[in-house]
Amino acid sequence: MSHHTTKSGYQNLSQRLNKFPLGAPATKSLYKVLEVLFSPKEAQLVAQLPIRPFQAQTAASIWKLPLSEARKILDTLASRAILVDIEFNGELSYALPPPMAGFFEFALMRTRDDIDQKLLSELLHQYLDVEDDFVKDLFREETQMGRTFVNEQALSVENSLHVLDYERASYTIETAKNIGVSTCYCRHKKHHTGGACDAPLDICMTFSETAESLSKYGYARKIDKVEGMELLSEAKEHNLVQFGENAQNNVSFICNCCGCCCEALQAARKFSFLNPVHTSNFLPSINELTCSGCSKCVEVCPVEAMSLVSANDAQKPKRKIAKIDVDRCLGCGVCVNVCKNSAILLKSLEKRVLTPVNSAHKIVSMAIERGTLQHLIFDNQALWNHRVMATIFGVILKLPPIKQVMASEQIKSRYLGKLLGDMT
Repeated sequence: MSHHTTKSGYQNLSQRLNKFPLGAPATKSLYKVLEVLFSPKEAQLVAQLPIRPFQAQTAASIWKLPLSEARKILDTLASRAILVDIEFNGELSYALPPPMAGFFEFALMRTRDDIDQKLLSELLHQYLDVEDDFVKDLFREETQMGRTFVNEQALSVENSLHVLDYERASYTIETAKNIGVSTCYCRHKKHHTGGACDAPLDICMTFSETAESLSKYGYARKIDKVEGMELLSEAKEHNLVQFGENAQNNVSFICNCCGCCCEALQAARKFSFLNPVHTSNFLPSINELTCSGCSKCVEVCPVEAMSLVSANDAQKPKRKIAKIDVDRCLGCGVCVNVCKNSAILLKSLEKRVLTPVNSAHKIVSMAIERGTLQHLIFDNQALWNHRVMATIFGVILKLPPIKQVMASEQIKSRYLGKLLGDMT
């Protein structure tokens, strides 16, 4: 009977990926991508792995394999950037990152010959850029995976006093334990599919545990903080936008993005009504008296938030000035850098954009909004423990009341209900 038919490893892997708050809708294109990255056996094994970080003993128990054999498989997957391996207090843990930002991108963050990168680029282009299912699912809720870092050179002296540390890309570089630089996934993909721009390729950064794992296997090159700051200067010279993890602390990545290649910025143009990228806490303001209508800001805006309109100048009826679409603007400040008349200034938003405190806060918020919180808590493949529960419940207790209610409804927990009740 059909309901007894054994599902393929790729179908099982697809189901496993969709337990992440950021999943990957199952389509023929997705299966083709997975076939490039995973063998059938690997797909079946990875489909059984826990959502949260785990140790080799856990995988060996799930797979019913000797520990040495399980560890060899895990290390092989980590060497291909399918898994991220993390050493903490002398113990090695593994984690399957989500597809985005995760192993889709890692596969193209260096030149390699063990997979067909041109074929993979074409398949990812079809799945991510042509088909809409993934992007719409990725950006359908309030909390997004990424945010815009304000261009620090574009800030006025006054605003520099008000910008918070976590809003600066430089702060992430200064406080990171490890820094790695890799080939830009988006421009590398465009190189294979046509239309890549001339912006620098080796300019996207990862930090801390992610950088350590990727550097170990050659998917990133370890750099110091001085070179990290130099990369920010290089990005400014090419009018690139800093797009990074949507968290205040322990940011895992910052990409230096162009509007022509970056998938996040393309989504911001195509689906601006979904707010796919969190903006900075600043918005450009145009001085209509000094704006010359040169169109430089229009040309460099990565999300087409700038346009030229009539200045309504009776003495100069053909005069034009820049106008900003505040619903599209990311607050990146690239436009400020190219304005020769200093007619554009960044001003603070009246209402600040809320940024999750850390990755756990972000993931729990995303899971609640997308109705997948139960996957984080009741992961049948994980060894359940109180530390995991304490982390998740700790995040929930700090969320706004409406999200606490959503969380309580999803997991039907008397314990959580009692905790929330005690706080009211």
